[in-house]
Amino acid sequence: MFPKLFEIPFIHLTVKSYGLMMVIGFLLAIYLIRHLSRNITPDPQLITNAALYSLIGGVVGARLFYVVHYWEHFKENWPSVFAIWQGGLELYGGVILAVTIIFFYLRYHKLPIRRYLDILAIGLMLALVFGRIGCFLNGCCFGRPTELPWAIRFPYDSFAYRSQVDADLGRNRPEPRLQLPGEYLSFGDKDRIWYPKPYEDLTQEQKIQVTTGKYRCLPVHPTQLYSSAAGGLLALILYLLWRRSQNAVNSKSSSKLLSKPGHIFSLMFILYGITRFFLEFLRDDNPLEYAWWAIYKGGTVSQNLGIYMVIFGVVLSAIFQRMKSKALNGRCGLKSPAKI
Repeated sequence: MFPKLFEIPFIHLTVKSYGLMMVIGFLLAIYLIRHLSRNITPDPQLITNAALYSLIGGVVGARLFYVVHYWEHFKENWPSVFAIWQGGLELYGGVILAVTIIFFYLRYHKLPIRRYLDILAIGLMLALVFGRIGCFLNGCCFGRPTELPWAIRFPYDSFAYRSQVDADLGRNRPEPRLQLPGEYLSFGDKDRIWYPKPYEDLTQEQKIQVTTGKYRCLPVHPTQLYSSAAGGLLALILYLLWRRSQNAVNSKSSSKLLSKPGHIFSLMFILYGITRFFLEFLRDDNPLEYAWWAIYKGGTVSQNLGIYMVIFGVVLSAIFQRMKSKALNGRCGLKSPAKI
């Protein structure tokens, strides 16, 4: 776990692993999108501009979604809402606002929206690969305890560790998973909660116990890496289907299943919603809340949103299937007219 990679000299600005991986994913996604859209864009700079606007919107949306989700942490100190450098982003909010911005940007420039959205879907899944690696390095989005051979242990006082030494009524867990003795704890004066003592305040024997002894973090599912691998697999699937749709357009066989423009974009919602729904069963960070699909209090917000994404993707696919294709004009840079 490396939440902070290094500090820039003189200005004392810390480079965080999560932010760096997001930037890497963003740059690679831009490169991929520019490459795949080279035959349908009049100016590659339009794609770069759209990506930059979506990045800003994505960060704002991710922060807003996090603040709304955890408003109880901000209501008494609302200026901290803007302290984004302290962490606190949620993927869903970023994707929603970023896609909205791109949609209106493409509409304003009269570009083939559905064709671009199909390519955008591939880029988003590629960016997710690196974003989740950032989560792994940051220690957030951690999984449930497991004895599987590839389970990992996070360090002392990490997000996973704090979760294990505390009871969590939000996840129907009245007792801690890891019973930490009182001499290892300190009481927070502001929030009136017991926390593990700072590592440097522990005795030498206590340091041994929390790193290699019986009070070390329990092994957990590396759900961040599961999500990263799922993002890579979805990017590959969407890319192969996109290539298939391009071949169908070139051969004038657009009646094939999932070959019309927009279907790749709608399929992204379906596939990601399904994978996120099931991955949530392995995570241990999000509180369990009411779920209309469950008889009891047992679903997370992300699982509910995953189901909504699947429904939205199915509806969107049905709409795109009924829409008529239009011919591209010469300004899109194609050698011959094509359908969108």
